[in-house]
Formats: sequence, structure tokens, C-alpha cells
Amino acid sequence: MGLLILLTSTLLCSYFHPGTVVDAQRLFTLREITLTIEPSNDVMRGTNVTLRCKAPVSSSEPGLRREYTIYKDNNLIYNKTSILEEILYPLGEARVANSGKYRCEINIDDKPQKPSQAMKLTVSGLSKPQLHLNKFVVKEGEEVTATCTAPGETGSFYFYIYEDSNEIKEKQVSSNQAEFKLRFSSVNTRRIHCTYTILIPPDSVKSEESNNVNVSVKELPITIHLDIDPENDVYEGDQLNILCKVINFEHSHESVRLLLIQGTQILSSGVTNVSHSMVAQANDPEEFECKLEMGNVVKTATKRISVIELFSAPTLTMSPAEIFEMENMTLTCKTEHYASERIRKDELIYTLDPSQNTHNHDRKGVFSGKSKSESNYTCVAEARGIKKRSKTLTVRPKVFVSIPKISVVGRAVLGQPVKILCQSDSGSLPINYTLFKDPSEVRTISIELRSQQAVFDVNITKPEDIKKYICKASNSHRHNNSQHLLSEKLNATVIVPPSHAVLMVVPDFREIYEGQHLYLLCRVDGTPPVTFKWYHVGNNLPLYTNTSNEDNSRYEVPTVSKEHSGRYYCEAFNHANKVVRSEQVTITVQMVLWKKALIGGFCLLAVSVLVVVCVLCFRSKRGKRDGAAELSVLQALNQMTL
Repeated sequence: MGLLILLTSTLLCSYFHPGTVVDAQRLFTLREITLTIEPSNDVMRGTNVTLRCKAPVSSSEPGLRREYTIYKDNNLIYNKTSILEEILYPLGEARVANSGKYRCEINIDDKPQKPSQAMKLTVSGLSKPQLHLNKFVVKEGEEVTATCTAPGETGSFYFYIYEDSNEIKEKQVSSNQAEFKLRFSSVNTRRIHCTYTILIPPDSVKSEESNNVNVSVKELPITIHLDIDPENDVYEGDQLNILCKVINFEHSHESVRLLLIQGTQILSSGVTNVSHSMVAQANDPEEFECKLEMGNVVKTATKRISVIELFSAPTLTMSPAEIFEMENMTLTCKTEHYASERIRKDELIYTLDPSQNTHNHDRKGVFSGKSKSESNYTCVAEARGIKKRSKTLTVRPKVFVSIPKISVVGRAVLGQPVKILCQSDSGSLPINYTLFKDPSEVRTISIELRSQQAVFDVNITKPEDIKKYICKASNSHRHNNSQHLLSEKLNATVIVPPSHAVLMVVPDFREIYEGQHLYLLCRVDGTPPVTFKWYHVGNNLPLYTNTSNEDNSRYEVPTVSKEHSGRYYCEAFNHANKVVRSEQVTITVQMVLWKKALIGGFCLLAVSVLVVVCVLCFRSKRGKRDGAAELSVLQALNQMTL
């Protein structure tokens, strides 16, 4: 019996389609869940909006309980259990923050059902923000409280405060109101307004501008005084006494700082009074600033003084301008200008750094010595405690160029452009290389980089001309013959391209018989080594190839035969890559004499045999004719007898 009940239940469960539920107590089926937005999916701000979730259910028993859940952008916002087929979720006076995607889900007997289709609600329009200030007239640095409100709005907010059209502050809050603390540091009338933005992921909606509120900022009765002594006719080395103070200072709870500044350097600091002493320097910034910082209020006083140079910075020069290793050099340190009304010229003392390998003359700025290696020098001019240093002078002694070497780049081919390289193993750049042909100058090339080469293009018309070239190297502007070094004369082989190829036959091509040795000699005019090739007309491949260090070569056929008859020619080329071809020679291989005699004997024998055969045949035919005649006569006689 139990087995029968279990089987019946299984059949019933498999009978009903999805959405139909059968259990021991009740049976129900859910047709469809729908969510609608009333009065419309797109509404204006302040509209009363209703979300209607409807879930018609057919059940075996009345009063089936349903658990309704409404989501906005995947966040649960409403949950209710009811026996009704639909529930209503009101959004009274909808705001932009209510915009989003909504869906409805239903749960019956702890069994979740398929949710409704998502519906999008769009609410347009934001309320105008309102700005309130607690003060409208303030002193510099005094605090003002500004409150910006978004009436009736909800959601996540960004509030912004503007001074004229410039944004000065922002704040993120979750309420519809934000408070800002403002301070104004300069005297003026400020126009303040605010705006706000509501975040509706992934977008945001910005409001219009609020009402404008004017704030009048009054100046604080504070005076900054800056005094510099002396202020006029200040020379380098003079003592400067500087005083910076605040007048009419009122006690403030704000942090107060008084700064004395020269250029970008803070010389001293205090609260209401600052003093400083220093030695005037011509290269220091000319402007001094006394600066009061009180909260966000800043008050300044500035003065400029002009410091007259006691003497100008020295310059360091070298003579001669071009020096070579271990040559004498002179370094001169000199000041172009000095204040004659304050110092004498002989008060200036010059020193050289470093002083090794040099010695000075009466400390007047002239130093001499030998140049050994690359060095950096500076000189110092000093008078009345003021020191000034020259710019660094780098001395780079040059290395004399070595004797150049002359050579040919690649191969020298007669009648073709030839490249001649002139190069020294050592020497400071730039180096000038000059090519000569006998006494005549061909060309000069200046080499300024190590990667460059002095390569000259020349034309060789005679093989002996190659030995007429010589080159000169120089890296000094001085007219000293010892610095102009000559190379040896160019020693190179000029390759003469091959010409006049001739093919000779040994023995004479008119007397060549079978079985003889045959020699094909090929000769050209040109520079060895020469590569020779022999050809038999009708065959594209060479019969033989040979490279010779002479101007001729041969191809040997040990035993000639009739097959060797035909036309022959040879080709030749050398490193000039020019190919020359001889004229064709016709070779006819003749038969040896004994073969001719043997063939003649055979021919005579064959003729004799032929004659004998003919005679015998003739006689044989004649005998047959005579016998036939006699037989005919006998037959005739016999017939006549009968």
C-alpha cells in the first residue's frame, strides 16, 4: 500500500509543469510575476510613484501566503508577507535619487520563484540649492560658515562652493545639507554660490546654481615695516643691517609667523620683530621681503637694493690656443672691471687651482708650465675678503699625428675608380689628410670623428701610375714641416682586365687524326691569376676550368676520336670580373691511313666478289635458256610424229 502511494505522488509531481508545487498539504501554481511603475517609468520630480508587484497563484487551498521582496539596483528596499495577489510600494513625491532599476521576487512556502522583469524608473529635475552665510562683513582671515542645502532631495551628495566662477571647496555627504568653513585673505567683495550633485551609479545629476551671497572683506589694521641700512651706494663687502617688524599688531588666536626672505632663502624668522646682518654680495638676489603669515592672511613689504661689484669675476685663458703634449703653455687669470673708487688694481690677488706643474709671476695672474695630460683649471681673484672664481678651463693637450699609411681599399682595377685610404695610427682630431700624385695635390679630407676615414677616389689609366701616389697627415695649424708627415709611396698591384683571348690547336687543326693527343691552348692579355674555361659548341657546360698564375693555360684530350670534331672556344677572366671570349675554332678529326687502306681493300674485295657473282649468274641464266629451247623442239617433233 505504501509503495502505491509513493508511486502516485511521483506521477503527480511529474505531471505538473514548472511553477506548480504539490506537497502533502496543498497544491499551487504560479502563473507569472509582473512589476509595473505607475503612473509612468519617466516622471518629473515630486510625482507620487507606485510600484505594483502582482503574482497570480492558483492553489488547492485559499489564503496562500506569499513573501514579496522589491529590489532597487540589486539592493533590497522592501519586504512584505501577504495573502493578496499583489502589493503596492509607494514612492511619495519621487526624487532623482529614486531613479534606478527595480524588480520583484516572491517566495511561497520557502520556495523562491522566478523574479519579475526589471523595470527602470527615471525621475527628472532637482530642486534649486539654497546658500546661507552666518556673516556678510568680515575682516581678513575671519571665519565664515556657509551652509548649502538641497531642499527635499535624498541620496548621496557632492556639494560645491564657488567664489565667482571658481570652485574653492567640495564635500561629500549622505544628507541634503553641507556646511563649509571659509576664510578670505584679501580685501574685496566676494560673490559666493553653491551647487550639488546626486550620485546615481553609474551616472550623476548636477543641480543648477544657488542664490548668490556677497561677503565684504575688510582690511586688518596691520603695517609691515622693512628697513635696510645702508640702502644706497652699496658695494660688495659692505655690511647690511636689516630690520623687519609688525606695527599695530593685535593679539590673535591664529598661528603667527614673521619671515625675512631674500630671493628663495629665508634669512630669519620670528613673531613681530626680526633682524639680520649680512655681507653684501653682487650676485645675490636684489629683493628682500618681510612677510607676515597669520592663518591664511598674508601681509608683505619688499625692498630692492643694488649691490655694486667690487670687481668682476675673473676669466681664465690659455696661450697658445692649441698645444701638444709636453709643450709650454701660459694660463692668464684676469679681471676685466673693478671699482677704482674703492680698491686699487694691485690689491687683486690671483691664485690657480690646481697649482701643480705651474708657477706664477708676482701673483698677478700669469701662470706657466708644461702640458702633460688633460686637466681642469680655475682661478680665484680676491680683494678685501671677496673671492670670485672663474669658469672652468679644460686643457686638452693634443697628440701629434703619426706617420700615415697609404693603401688601396679592395682592388685596383685599370680603367675603374680606385679607392685609396690614408690613415694614421695615432693623433688628436681633427686630422687633415692630403693626397698627392707626384708633386700635384689631388685633394684634402678633414677627419673629425674616429668613425670617419680619409678615402680618396682616383682613376688609374696606366698600371705604373699607382706608385705615383703619396699622402700627408697634419693635425696642427702651425706651419712647421715636422708636423706634416708623409707616407711612403703607394705600393699596390693594378689589375689589368683580360683582353685578346686566343684559342690555338696543337697539332694543326687541319691535320688531326684519330688516336692523337689534342691540346687546346688559351691565351689572354691581363693580370694573373686568370681563370680559363673551354667550351664545345652545343654544350653549355665548360669542358674544363683552370685558374693559372700565368696568362695562358691548356686543355688536353689524350686520345681524339670522331666525336671530338666540332667548334671550340675559350673564355677567360681575372679579379677585374671582366670575361673575354676567343673566336671559335673548327676541328675535324680524320681517319688514320691504315684504316683508309683497309677500307679500300675491303671495297676492292667486295667489288671483285660482286663481279664474280654477276658472271656466274649470267652463265647460269644462259644455260637454262638453251635447255628450254631443246625441249621445245623435241615436243614439237613428237606432236608431228603423232
